[in-house]
Amino acid sequence: MSQLNRRDSLKTLAALGAAGTLGGLSSVAQAQKPLTIGVIYVGPRDDYGYNQAQAQAAAEVKKMPGLKVVEEENVPETAAVQKTMTGMISQDGAKVLFPTSFGYFDPHILALAPKNPDVRFSHCGGMWTEGKHPKNVGSYFGYIDECQYLNGVIAGHMTKSNKIAFIAAKPIPQVLRNINAFTLGARSVKPGITCNVIFTGDWSMPVKEAEATNSLADQGCDVFTMHVDSPKVIVETAAKRGKMVCGYHASQAKLAPNAYLTGAEWNWLTAYKTIIDAAQNGKPHPNFLRGGLKEGYVKMSAYGPMVTDAAKKQADDVKAKMIEGKFDIFTAGLKDGKGTVVVPKTLQQTDLELEKMNYLVEGVLGSL
Repeated sequence: MSQLNRRDSLKTLAALGAAGTLGGLSSVAQAQKPLTIGVIYVGPRDDYGYNQAQAQAAAEVKKMPGLKVVEEENVPETAAVQKTMTGMISQDGAKVLFPTSFGYFDPHILALAPKNPDVRFSHCGGMWTEGKHPKNVGSYFGYIDECQYLNGVIAGHMTKSNKIAFIAAKPIPQVLRNINAFTLGARSVKPGITCNVIFTGDWSMPVKEAEATNSLADQGCDVFTMHVDSPKVIVETAAKRGKMVCGYHASQAKLAPNAYLTGAEWNWLTAYKTIIDAAQNGKPHPNFLRGGLKEGYVKMSAYGPMVTDAAKKQADDVKAKMIEGKFDIFTAGLKDGKGTVVVPKTLQQTDLELEKMNYLVEGVLGSL
């Protein structure tokens, strides 16, 4: 033990001499032992979708000084994720975890957080509640319905059949919010447009996603978007059918360059940097992070070559208003499919009603 302590002391003194005394012991400790960040994905990191968007942020974090990133992909939303998180904490020394999938939160993050009070858990989703959940747990998410509205504007200009399509996993509030925003964006161009919706039942069901795409193509839909973990199958299937696509999560332009109009993308690096900065500097863990285009949490894919100038102009004008905080998607008087007013007053992005959305607006054909 005395030899080990002596060796450690010499290392510390040498580091102090190199760094200078102004940096203090904390700087030396940080230089010697980087902050370890753990990132966990429910699917492959190169899925052209949800996981790839998170992995893109993690790749940028790896370039930041004083940090070490450990990752594990294809971890199901079961007790398996608890084992992965436990391993990252005990074996890798992770102090900040990004368990990125929706189903990781309850019960898995909530089971481990109280047992590891010195570890910060950041979950992608809207599930953290003050007074109910641990302080070392937080959530981050983006107002990507802004981008889905812009997808809809482009779709409204590009559709010839006035039938657009949305393929989704589950009718949870965030998904319904995206469907509604896409539809409202399209109907801002052509009020008579309808949006046909098929729910596959889960986040990753490639066979059903292909079947849904073909079914909606058969029904005359000519512009597609989606809310599933990996849009790859939908994008490629729609392109093969001669249809157009607005992407989601990350850019899928490489998969179908002649069909890809634009897309709604995440920019998770903004949230990652905020969370990591708090950990590095001893600030309270950010429990509830939200932002849209203005805050840099979401972004649009580049326009495809087939997008018209008129479509670009309207979408760019609306985007500028969103960034200025002068545009609301869900305005007073919106009705559901039965004609009942479901939005009695205009809703801002920060209004909790949007976190609980449980309806489809008029012009959407689909069942809950």
